[in-house]
Parts: sequence; structure tokens; C-alpha cells
Amino acid sequence: MDSPLAMIGLPIALGVIMFGLGLDLTPGDFARIGKRPKAVALALACQLLLLPAVCFGLVLLFRLPPVLAVGMMLLAASPGGTTANLYSHLFRGDVALNISLTAINSVIAVLTLPVIVNLSIAWFQPGDMTVGLQLKKTIEVFMIVLAPVGLGMLVRGFKPGFARAMDKPVRLASVVILTLVIAGAVVSNFAVLKDDFIALAGIVVSFCVLSLGIGFIVPRLFRINREQPIASAFEVGLHNATLAIVIAESVLAVPDMSLPAAVYGVLMFPLAAVFGLLITRKRLPTTAA
Repeated sequence: MDSPLAMIGLPIALGVIMFGLGLDLTPGDFARIGKRPKAVALALACQLLLLPAVCFGLVLLFRLPPVLAVGMMLLAASPGGTTANLYSHLFRGDVALNISLTAINSVIAVLTLPVIVNLSIAWFQPGDMTVGLQLKKTIEVFMIVLAPVGLGMLVRGFKPGFARAMDKPVRLASVVILTLVIAGAVVSNFAVLKDDFIALAGIVVSFCVLSLGIGFIVPRLFRINREQPIASAFEVGLHNATLAIVIAESVLAVPDMSLPAAVYGVLMFPLAAVFGLLITRKRLPTTAA
């Protein structure tokens, strides 16, 4: 995955995915945040404060090697993925809230992701790597995360018909690209992954389940309407594995650091499906009827 093709192809792949997200967004999606301040604040607190702390505790508990430890923290710092919107729709969550959270998280991640990764590198010290809060790295993350989203929003604003026509093709392309990126990360690092799979699978499953649970339980404790905790659960629990892989491969240039995100990208789909069935099991028969 450290070949020139991968170094160029991965950012382009993520750019297509983030562009597709932008095609679904309008300024009104950001305005919805003001209508759901409590739900948004709780979800963001879970995403930005609780999850990095939980992930840090898991990394220490599982005693991961430094590079994989930083890779897990990179995953925890990544915003929610567009997959959260799909799962929220399937299990009758507040999809509008998902869209708003995805949008605001993508913006905030430009600032928080470099900070968390830098602190993780300083703590775990994987080799002689030094990243720091360099302007160049921040700009790279900005270009990878936010610029394609902004471009997609501009296209929707000026060419709404084209945006609607491109919605399904871009979504399909995003799924294909996501699958190829994860498969590529696994295959190209198979030797390392084989040695660390048990440790990675354990911590990845634990982190995913805890993320989903925190995203659902915290809003419920504050008596938020049920549709919004469902949306929060998937937004907080389903991280953008592709972004984490791209940052590890292209920005930090440490292929092994992408392994936690690659394993997570495979396991999160069935875990999220089972979680969705569990939290909606009492409602699905009535809805079907």
C-alpha cells in the first residue's frame, strides 16, 4: 500500500466518497443543528471526548504495539462515516440528524484529528516518527476531508438536477471504493495483519460495540426522543475507516498504522447490523405489520 499508485489512489478514492456526501448536503442541514442542540451536543461530546478516552483505555488494556496503538487512536479520532446514514435509515433513526452530525464532524475533524494523532505519537512513541501540529499536515487533512464535501455542496447548489442524477452512481462507487480500499489494506499488509489479527480483532470489536452503545445510551439517559439516540449510536459508532486508512497511508506514510482501521472497516458492518436489530427488536414487528 506504500506504492506510488496507492499514495495517489487512496486520497482520490476518499475524495469521491466525501464528494458524494457533499451532494447530499445543503446549508439547511447545518441549520438543523440549531433545532436539535441537545442531541447534537451529546453526540459530539461522545464522539470528541468519550471515545478517545475509551479507545486510549482499550489500547492500554490490550497492550498494542506503538504503531497499532496510534492506528487505533487515529480511528477513534476519525469522524462518523457516511455508512451511518444508511444504518440510521434502515433502523428508523433520525437521518437528518445523521447528516448534520456528519457535516459538523467532518469540519471539526480537520482540527481535532491532527491533535489526537500528535498526542498519541508523543505518548506511544512509535519509532522515530514526529508529526507535530504542522501546518502542512493540517492542510492535507483539510483537503482530504473538507474540500470534496464543499465541492459536492457547490454542485448541488448550482446543479441540483445533476446532483440528484449522480446520487446513486456516486453512492455505488463509494461502496465499491470503500470495499477495495479495505481489501487492499488487508491484502498488502497480510503478513503483519496475520500476526496481530487476534489482538486487533479483540480491541476492534470491543471499541465498535462500546462506541455504538455509548452513542445510544448517553442520549437516552438525557431523555432524548428514541429516533435521535438511534441516529447518534450509528454516527458515533461507525467511524470513517477509509479516512483513517488514507491518513495512515498517505499523510503519515506508515502502512502498518492502517491495520486497525482495515480490520474495523470489515467488522463494523455485521456488528452494526446486530446492534440495530437489538435496539429495535421490539419495534420491528409492529412496523412490519
